[in-house]
Amino acid sequence: MNPPLNPSARFGEAAAAYVDPLIGRSLAEAGVPLQVSTVAGGFKLRIELGLPLVGYRDGFCRGLLQHLRAAGIDTPVEVETVQRILAAGAKQLPGVRNPIAVGSGKGGVGKSTVAVNLALALVAAGARTGLLDADIYGPSQPRMLGVSARPDSADGRKLEPLRAHGLQAMSIGFLVDPEQPVVWRGPMATQALTQLLGETRWDDLDYLIIDLPPGTGDIQLSLAQRAPLAGAVVVTTPQEVALAAARKGLEMFRKVAVPILGVIENMSGYVCPHCGHEEAIFDEGGGARLAQQCTTELLGHIPLTAQIQRDTDDGRPSVVAEPQGVVAQRFADIARRMTARLAYGVPAAELPQIEIHED
Repeated sequence: MNPPLNPSARFGEAAAAYVDPLIGRSLAEAGVPLQVSTVAGGFKLRIELGLPLVGYRDGFCRGLLQHLRAAGIDTPVEVETVQRILAAGAKQLPGVRNPIAVGSGKGGVGKSTVAVNLALALVAAGARTGLLDADIYGPSQPRMLGVSARPDSADGRKLEPLRAHGLQAMSIGFLVDPEQPVVWRGPMATQALTQLLGETRWDDLDYLIIDLPPGTGDIQLSLAQRAPLAGAVVVTTPQEVALAAARKGLEMFRKVAVPILGVIENMSGYVCPHCGHEEAIFDEGGGARLAQQCTTELLGHIPLTAQIQRDTDDGRPSVVAEPQGVVAQRFADIARRMTARLAYGVPAAELPQIEIHED
């Protein structure tokens, strides 16, 4: 017979058994570091979490304390949560822990709007975040961020990222005349992107959101093969024509061994500006079907609103223009889910179930 656990060990076991809804498995199964110490009349629990904590910390602590009370812990508990974001992959880009590609199989699905708002949602959540506009031929992030300055170079080799709304940002649009087209062949465009990625002095980023051009061509493949991507998300709209192209984008990342973090369905429904009612105008459930068919996860839905267009045209994307609005909250939820998947993987319950039948 095993000897009974002392109070601290029993408390630690109970805390490690907590299943956080976002992480989707117990803290012990997810490998979340826990430190237990005793304080006057109770316990102190120090927890290191591998995702941004602003907007998440309070709900996590409430759920944990409810779990401990249900487990019979009736002494006072002090919970300290520490944000410790580690690199998901073995290789690292200088100054960047987790480069994340945002791609789409085709244009017109609002990928750049999603990318900039997702990056800003990470900033709002407390993460050091950068945004690389990888669309060499049609850079849109300078306009969306409201930035038109030229980047400096302190040593003549590395470019200093520009700062906007708490983001570090780099784009070919900062370096060329915005009125002139970039008329380069594929190898030149790929080389320019490689230089932007590797010759920008990123300053201690937790995440770098890389806004890829649409499609599955040279630039996308070169980036996926040369950059140490921690993961990728794919943006689609609900229509079947967009879903078919998004499938190709997902498979491209898989062919070059980039982890798929999930799917974001943009323009999922129209939100009435007067009453707030949301109604599907294209199709319904397309993003969920794509995620299921491709054995990944639907990270969230973004509605179609005129305000999103106005905000990005004004250089203040919706996450900063209306931080308490519906769109900002949707992006906050998506950012939390994405970073949880990056840090802790997909919960077993969400993996596809494979059944084997004997004839």
